[in-house]
Amino acid sequence: MPAILVDLGLVLIGIIIGAVIGFVLARKYMKKTLKENPPINEQMIKAMMMQMGRTPSQKQVNQMMKSMNKYMD
Repeated sequence: MPAILVDLGLVLIGIIIGAVIGFVLARKYMKKTLKENPPINEQMIKAMMMQMGRTPSQKQVNQMMKSMNKYMD
């Protein structure tokens, strides 16, 4: 009976360790992917501001990109 509990404990520990490693690797992969292919770019910001009735300057676009990149890091 105790051998079954030891085996069960080892399986549970293995599952927990696998889940933690999987989470860390998936998080690292997603951060890398988002850094290489950002979900929003300068053209999207310009289009969004134009739809709001504003003509954005390059300085405003750069400020928005900088603030967005701050949250991506």
